[in-house]
Amino acid sequence: MYIKLTFGLLLLLMLQINLSAQSNKSSLSGIDANSESFFIADVSFINDAVFMGRKDSISAPYIYPSFSYFDKSGFFADASFSYLINSDENRIDLFLLSTGFLFEWKKWHAGISGTAYFYSEDSYNVRSETVGDLSGFLTYDLSIMDVSLLASTFFNNGSSADIFTGLMLDKPIYSRDHSFVIDPTLAMYAGSQYFYEEYYNTSRLGNRKGQGSGSGNSQPLVTNLVEIKEASKFQVLNIELGLPMQYQHKHFIFSFTPVLAFPQSSATITTEDEVITEELESTFYFSAGISYWFPSKKKQN
Repeated sequence: MYIKLTFGLLLLLMLQINLSAQSNKSSLSGIDANSESFFIADVSFINDAVFMGRKDSISAPYIYPSFSYFDKSGFFADASFSYLINSDENRIDLFLLSTGFLFEWKKWHAGISGTAYFYSEDSYNVRSETVGDLSGFLTYDLSIMDVSLLASTFFNNGSSADIFTGLMLDKPIYSRDHSFVIDPTLAMYAGSQYFYEEYYNTSRLGNRKGQGSGSGNSQPLVTNLVEIKEASKFQVLNIELGLPMQYQHKHFIFSFTPVLAFPQSSATITTEDEVITEELESTFYFSAGISYWFPSKKKQN
């Protein structure tokens, strides 16, 4: 029996980071599930911050190191930070702390997690007003494919919480020795848009953070109140096609994931001066990373 703990954690992180790259079931497929607990150190890169198919008008490429602990009981904990490497801005934009529990029974896999977000005050990430979430997933192996259901509650600063659900279909295809896997993935997400309304009130339409008094020669910021008509509606928000791939060599895991996102349900944005109907466009983004795993205890001879 091979461990799927990393897959479970990454499924939980899918709604948090919205990367189909994070759905790699094959991670650590060569680690015996009956082995001792272990750690994973990872450094990854993503070319833009995309959530539910939405992103800022300015790209937000990140390098994000992380360090995780997996207990053989199913408990896990993860800490990471995202370093913004925009040509005009370089800073730590986000700290993440996650913990949860993963379960496995025959062809069923499930997990729950809680995550705290600590964004920079100058962040223009589309989710920069999110402060925490509670997430869960349930996966069943149909042999011909895996079917996963995801659910998450996101807590926003100064606004109502968002509820998200997701459906993911994927089919891992392994090399003969299981050292390489490619995992074609189709996912659909639905939910509310309070996070998006808060983002517009802090980062768009003249409300860009860091433009107030005390920022060099910039003028004091006058807040332009923004409302999104559909913020409270539960709608399909995004459809994604992903092609995660991984190669494992001993304790190293190399991953690459291209994703094509098709955002759905355009927002009707109301300001003090006008009403704007959002024009959504498909978005391509990708992530790449390298991980190193090691057991928490040395094996006894």
